[in-house]
Amino acid sequence: MMELESLNWTFVIDTFLLLLIGIGPKIALVPFLEATKQMPQATQRRVLRKMLTTAATVALLLLVLGGLLTRLLHFSPGALGVASGAILFIIAVTMVLGHSDGNHDSHRAEDNDPMRVAVFPLAVPYLLNPAGIVVLVTTSAEAASVAVGAVVLGILILVLALDVVVFRWAVQVSSHLDASRMLVTEKVFGFLLAALGVELALSGLADVGAIHLTGH
Repeated sequence: MMELESLNWTFVIDTFLLLLIGIGPKIALVPFLEATKQMPQATQRRVLRKMLTTAATVALLLLVLGGLLTRLLHFSPGALGVASGAILFIIAVTMVLGHSDGNHDSHRAEDNDPMRVAVFPLAVPYLLNPAGIVVLVTTSAEAASVAVGAVVLGILILVLALDVVVFRWAVQVSSHLDASRMLVTEKVFGFLLAALGVELALSGLADVGAIHLTGH
C-alpha cells in the first residue's frame, strides 16, 4: 500500500501509476469499443460522456467520503484491499480467458439501454476498477494532511483528462482499429492485472495482520 505520511516524487509517481491502472483507459477501452461498435457515433459520444462523468463522480465521492465510509461500515483499508484484489483478479481472468460462451451478451449494447451500459459495467468496474477504489478510499482514510489529498486529487484530474483524450480518439478511429491487436494487448494486460490483484490481496492480508510479508 502507499505511504501517506509524506509527499515526495516517489509518492507522486506511484500514485499516478496506480490511478492510471485504477481509473485509466486501458481496462475499459476494449469493452467500450465492443459495447458501442454497433452504435451511431452520436450515441457513442453520449455513452462516453455518461461513462466518464459517472466514473469521475464516484471517484471524487470516494476520495472525499472514503474515510467516513470505512468508519460507518466498520471495515479497514486492509479488508478493502483483500476484497478489491479478489475482484480485480476475477476481472483479469475474464480479460485473459474471455467469456466461455462466444455469444455472451455482457457487452452487447443492442440488447441493453446504452446509458445503463455506460454506468455498468463500463464506468464501474471497468473504468473505475477495484485498484482505483483502493487508492481513493485509502487516501481518504489515511492521508496525513490536506496536502496529500490535494495532490491525489490533482493526479486524479490528470488521469481523467487522459481518459477524455484517449476515449475521444477511440471514438473517432474505432472503425480503423485492428481488433486482433486490441485483443492481444487486453490479454497481456490481463496477466499484469492478475498479478496486481494478488498483490492487493496480499497487502490487505498483511495490513490486517493475517500474514507477514517479508520485504514489505
